[in-house]
Amino acid sequence: MSQTLDTIKQLQEHIGKSVIGQQHMVETLLIALLTNGNVLLEGLPGTAKTRSIKSLSKALSVDLGRVQFTPDLLPSDVTGTEVYQDVDGKPTLTFQPGPVFNNLLLADEINRSPAKVQAALLEAMEERQITVAGKTHKLPELFMVLATQNPVEQEGTYPLPEAQMDRFIMKINLDYPDGPSEKEIIKLVRGEEKPTAETFEPIDPQCIFDARNEVRDIHCSESVLDYMVAIIIATREPEKYTDSPLATWIRVGSSPRASLALDKSARAMAWLNGKDFVDPDDVRQVVHAVLRHRLMLSYDALAEGVTPDQVIDEILKQVAVA
Repeated sequence: MSQTLDTIKQLQEHIGKSVIGQQHMVETLLIALLTNGNVLLEGLPGTAKTRSIKSLSKALSVDLGRVQFTPDLLPSDVTGTEVYQDVDGKPTLTFQPGPVFNNLLLADEINRSPAKVQAALLEAMEERQITVAGKTHKLPELFMVLATQNPVEQEGTYPLPEAQMDRFIMKINLDYPDGPSEKEIIKLVRGEEKPTAETFEPIDPQCIFDARNEVRDIHCSESVLDYMVAIIIATREPEKYTDSPLATWIRVGSSPRASLALDKSARAMAWLNGKDFVDPDDVRQVVHAVLRHRLMLSYDALAEGVTPDQVIDEILKQVAVA
């Protein structure tokens, strides 16, 4: 195990102590950081969505911005705006940065704001920059958007368009914790009510950049690459699998961004697993999070209650490892 991997494992363990019963979420957040991606969290209230990103920012000692998305929010409330200021007796137009100019941005309940505000994040998520009044402003080198949405309350919401959903490298579905985890959560919060000395030393954010360099060096064979491509093609040409209901379930398949995200995420997972190569198991570990928000299901599938995860399970059954 390299020193960088050991450090990232310490980071994962530390966040896991604060977020009980949601270890897959912690792992996904790390993969998003290692791949320079953004994450969409969908879960019921109280499933540690906000807590997880706060724990991550504290562990790395980086800036955290938070935007509570509401119907009356303006794009400038996210990106910032230019304001007039009196400088040496002269009126000057000065850019006032918004909360997006932090290392980590929590976009809480992102689907509660209209498309104009949601679109304000598109450039930040893809280009790592913001353009205001014709001027481009670079975001911090370490930057990630963690957007959340509630899967139950859909009244008064604005569903994210497919173009923006595609900007998220992964989507995590969160459920309520089980009984033993619930008990541990109660004990954890009880303990936090008592003031104690912080024993965890924040990790240098440079470890994230070092880890990214190591992830880029992870080897992916042609056969595994063919396997990943075959999975993506199966979402676009489901009619090839005549003995499967895929053709009646999928209306629109995944874009080339899905292929890139699957490749990056699989290499990051292999690295976290302590390997220097990607195998099919690494692909299967990340494929649901990578594809579940990139599939447009047919009306028949929605009427039958078929979920994207069930579609992906069927694809994995049909697509053979090369």
